[in-house]
Amino acid sequence: MNIKGFTVNFLGDSITFGVGVSDLQNCRYDNRIAKMLGISKINNYSVNGSRLAHQTLPSAKPWYDLCFCGRAYDMDTSADMVIVYGGVNDYIHGDAPFGEAGDTTPATYCGGVYYLMNYLREIYGDKPIIFLTPARSFLRHEVDDLFPSVHAAKRVPGKPLEAYADVILETAGQFDIKVLDLYHDLGVDPHIPEQFEKYTMDGLHFNDEGHALIAAKLKELIESM
Repeated sequence: MNIKGFTVNFLGDSITFGVGVSDLQNCRYDNRIAKMLGISKINNYSVNGSRLAHQTLPSAKPWYDLCFCGRAYDMDTSADMVIVYGGVNDYIHGDAPFGEAGDTTPATYCGGVYYLMNYLREIYGDKPIIFLTPARSFLRHEVDDLFPSVHAAKRVPGKPLEAYADVILETAGQFDIKVLDLYHDLGVDPHIPEQFEKYTMDGLHFNDEGHALIAAKLKELIESM
C-alpha cells in the first residue's frame, strides 16, 4: 500500500508518546514512519499510562484513566489511516477484569478491544486500521510479562501479557484489521540483558534503536497491505 500524502491517527500510551527516545521528531516510531512513507500529517493521540479498558476505581494519576475507548471519539475522523498501540498498561495496572470472548463493552479488557475496533471500523469505514500488540516487557523487580502483574492497582487477577496480545490478534479478524504482532514477532526479549540494553530504556519503553525497529516492522506491514 502506498500511503504517501495520508493523514494518520496514532492512538497510544507512553510508548507512542515517546518516553525513552532522545528526539521525538526524528526518533519516535510514528515520525520515522512519516518520513519513510511520505505521510503528510501525523496526529498523535497518546497519553502516558493509559489503557484500552475503563478503570473501576480512580487511579492516583488521573490521566491514566483517559482510556483509549473514550479518547477515540476525539480523533480526526477525516484521517486516512488509524494505528493503535496499547494494552500493556491494561496488563500492568488496569483494574478492569480481563473478561472473555463475547464481551463488547470497555468494562473488561476483552470488551474494550472489541468496542474500540468496532467503533473505529464504523467511523473510518474501509480505511486501513492497524493495531500493534504489546511487546515483551520486563521491568526488573516490577513486571515480568511471563506472569500476571502483581501491581497493587490491579485489584482483580490478570493474565500474562501474551494473553492480552492474543485478544488483539483474535478480535482483529472480526473487523478486517491488520495486526503488527510485536509480542511474538518484534524479536526483542528484554529478559535477555543484551536486548534489554540495546533496544529499551527500562525493559518496557523503547529507546531510539527500539523505535527504529518498530518503525521498520510497521513499514514492512503497511507496504504489504
